Amino acid sequence: MDDVYWRSGVAWPKRARKTLDYPKEPLFAMLDRAAEKSGNSPYTVFMGKSQTYSEVREHADRIANFLTSKGIKGGDKVAIFLPNVPHFPAVFFGALRAGAKVVTCNPLYKAGELNYQLKDTGARIVFALDHPTFTPICYEAIKGTDVHTVVVCSVKPFLSKVKAVLGGLLGKIPKSPYYEKDKTVFYEQILSTYEPKAPQVTIDPMDTAVLIYTGGTTGNPKGAELTHHNMTSNILQIAEWVYLEEEDAERSGGVRYGEEVFVGAIPWYHSYGLTLTMLMATWLGGRLVCIPDPRSGKPPLSDLLSELSKTKGTVLNCVPALYAGIANHPNVGKYDLSSVTICSSGAAPLPPEVAKAFEAVTGTLLFEGYGLTETSPVTHINPTNSRYRKFGSIGLPISDTICKIVDMETGTREMPIGEVGEIAVHGPQVFKGYWKKPDETANVIRTFGGKRFFLTGDIGRMDENGYTFISDRKKQMINVGGMKAYPREIEDILFTHPKVQMVAVIGIPREEDRSNEFVKAYIVLKDGERATPEEFIEWARDKMAGYKRPREVEIVASLPMSNVGKVLRRELRDAELKKRGYT
Repeated sequence: MDDVYWRSGVAWPKRARKTLDYPKEPLFAMLDRAAEKSGNSPYTVFMGKSQTYSEVREHADRIANFLTSKGIKGGDKVAIFLPNVPHFPAVFFGALRAGAKVVTCNPLYKAGELNYQLKDTGARIVFALDHPTFTPICYEAIKGTDVHTVVVCSVKPFLSKVKAVLGGLLGKIPKSPYYEKDKTVFYEQILSTYEPKAPQVTIDPMDTAVLIYTGGTTGNPKGAELTHHNMTSNILQIAEWVYLEEEDAERSGGVRYGEEVFVGAIPWYHSYGLTLTMLMATWLGGRLVCIPDPRSGKPPLSDLLSELSKTKGTVLNCVPALYAGIANHPNVGKYDLSSVTICSSGAAPLPPEVAKAFEAVTGTLLFEGYGLTETSPVTHINPTNSRYRKFGSIGLPISDTICKIVDMETGTREMPIGEVGEIAVHGPQVFKGYWKKPDETANVIRTFGGKRFFLTGDIGRMDENGYTFISDRKKQMINVGGMKAYPREIEDILFTHPKVQMVAVIGIPREEDRSNEFVKAYIVLKDGERATPEEFIEWARDKMAGYKRPREVEIVASLPMSNVGKVLRRELRDAELKKRGYT
């Protein structure tokens, strides 16, 4: 145990400092620093063509000047309605450099969803992809909002000349069917018209940098205000934690400046992809591989595997569904994945069987972390070596982060070690609050010992060594005759069945007593497998207590997923209640 501290029952990697020094600077300072230090090094990589750090900073400066010319000033909001394309970093840093707050928008939003977000934030300019679907949705969504300009971003300038010419001839470069002339500016116009000299603005690092909207599982989505300091702190915390052992990754040491290749498989509108991939790549002067749709290709995920192989990606941050897809891809053995060494899983619980399957086909270590939009996002990470990683655990609180388990009723009483309660966290990465929702902010904030803690809504426990284990979301517990069944626990057990590729579990109200529920499981079989619901129900008899066992099992072709890769249990439940005629 020479590489772990054991103090007061808490395990802690020796190489990770418990307290860090955080620079008091705006987020765009990291791009400036990388451009000064590694200006000629490749930054964004898209379909074989790269941009250097100097080029991206120049684009960001031109965008900042453009925004200023359009009346954008300190505190105004600029929305980004883009997938993972090479425009994203320049737009993101350019907006911040102009003094604006960035609003990140899910590129798969429909017009009504995007309209809500634009109205709620008061955004004035939107950057949208030139695309047959995305651009018209954006034009529809800005109706009744404060948006006066849509910047249309074509991928054509970021393709090699051969691909651009062939794409144009074959009609494969995405393009909107129309443009609203009075509201439209083209990205290329900004680059050719505005000077690459950024306006001088004063930024307080404690001010809001980004508004990222939560999923809205308890009503309308809420905008989490993340400050420059929140996000800078989280980048340093994560970089401090990662340290590889040679027996796990065929290399030893931490993340390497200028050498890592970050593969953008998770969308950058989401805090997971934004912080751990886009911003972390920038901080470390690494390459950033743009993957607009990780599930593309035939079979699905083939394009992601191809990019991992071609770009020699070293860092992969994904959700469990993507790791399961990679492990079960019929052609995974044909791709060279030997360069992939740092693999984190987040945004959804990682079933141990998925981790084992991914490690079996790639030969690299997969470690689980934890966080939320409101925490920038990371608060916990497992030790990044096979000796001290604990399957089923989200790991330990990272530097300058304190975790408490508190009572589920009030969130004011700390629970003893080993007992279940709501997870509360304190640290420099914890958000400022919900945009324009002071009451909802107050509902999730508690004070212990003069420190501000965020109530996560997740239920879990902490063991005697400091590892935290999540049972489930507070609102997804299943009440079975007064007993609490947790979907994640049941799913992890079902994942061990050799025929199961994916699984989701929900609670269904009993017809005779709607306050009492039973467990239903939805199972996606592995390719080539056949099974009946009864087979799984019978198999579960020896694997879990009676109240946890699924009373119903449904074999399905797929599960509803968010764009980030979370299984949407709510959609399954809503459809089930409708089918049964419940209101």
